[in-house]
Amino acid sequence: MRVSAPRGTRDVLPPEGRLRRRVLDVAQERFAVYAFAPITTPTFEDTEVFVRGIGTSTDIVRKEMYTFTDLGGRSITLRPEGTAPVARAYVEHGMHKLPQPVKLWYVAPMFRYEAPQAGRYREHWQVGAEVLGSDDPLVDAEAIALLADLFARLEVPGVRLRVGSMDDPEARGEYRRRLLDYLEPYARDLPPEARERMTENPLRLFDSKDERVQAVMADAPKLLHALSPPAREHHERVLAALDRLDIVYEEDPILVRGLDYYTRTVFEFSCDRLGAQSGIGGGGRYDRLVEDLGGPPTPGVGFGAGVERICLALQAEGRPLPEEGPDCYLAVVDGDLRMRLLPLLAALRARGLRCESDLRGRGLKAMLRHADALGARRVVIIGPRDAEAGVATIRDMRTGEQDEVPLDRLVEHLVEVAR
Repeated sequence: MRVSAPRGTRDVLPPEGRLRRRVLDVAQERFAVYAFAPITTPTFEDTEVFVRGIGTSTDIVRKEMYTFTDLGGRSITLRPEGTAPVARAYVEHGMHKLPQPVKLWYVAPMFRYEAPQAGRYREHWQVGAEVLGSDDPLVDAEAIALLADLFARLEVPGVRLRVGSMDDPEARGEYRRRLLDYLEPYARDLPPEARERMTENPLRLFDSKDERVQAVMADAPKLLHALSPPAREHHERVLAALDRLDIVYEEDPILVRGLDYYTRTVFEFSCDRLGAQSGIGGGGRYDRLVEDLGGPPTPGVGFGAGVERICLALQAEGRPLPEEGPDCYLAVVDGDLRMRLLPLLAALRARGLRCESDLRGRGLKAMLRHADALGARRVVIIGPRDAEAGVATIRDMRTGEQDEVPLDRLVEHLVEVAR
């Protein structure tokens, strides 16, 4: 019986792996420019971190978490999102004592039991950033600007930014009552799942893909039009900052993020090249999360962006996956000589050159075919007579031109031509 990867997961093979590495390299560079420090949290957490942090009414907690009891009888959950674990680490390690705000970034796998689709897998990777310790609207704008900058640097096509507000929890209660009053006459016409959501968190109905629900919600009162004065002022300051930064956005009165911890600012980036599953990144403000996890009152804002979605968006333009063949291929035409020249191979790699050599005892013609198949830029040919004469032949695999170079100059020569 042939074995395969579990449904909803996938292997990342080298060509796509190089594209992913480019995405992560650019992300790391942009995070450093914005003065974010890296953080790594465990792959699994106590289930309570997500129950208390994300909220019991969310689809993630109700349906999608990989939760199990370990051998010690503890309830453990594979990380479904990145913000709650960072907030837990902030509390556990007393980061409120550090200079505020604390700016952190991460790259990590996330796990959700949901229907697998292109760019939507049960194990998927995210890059994310969190800023804890400031309620200034400019922090919200900086988080949005950072993610917009990342997409721009990667040249992700067809990116669209939507911005909304979830108000403050106390003010949202009054809006919730208004929304329920509006929905009550339609309750019997809604599908069972929508009626359940109506009871637990009616705002989530704005995010429904069911056409019957969408028709009902089209005329529902919008939270963005009923913000409390403090939330309205905060929202307008965020938008003013985005205007100053020349970041194009759309105000979205029905933007609802799928996590209960959001307060005030919410935002989402989408890519029109990805079809129905167009979201590639988003986030918002979560001013109560740290306190919900046992820490001091601490405002926060952050985002997550799907690595697979970003890669799909880049490939949707028809761009070829990046090639990354060796800088040089060492073709040594003698077994004993190959052993003697191992220090040469090590010296080339020590200087940062990507080097390959024959590891199967091939003849010269077979080695040249192998080098060509790997995409090597140059082949260094050394036979016993070459070694005695102290020279090597370098073949440019693109032009076919060959040059002889003294062995004692070989490393420097290859470093120079590889620049």
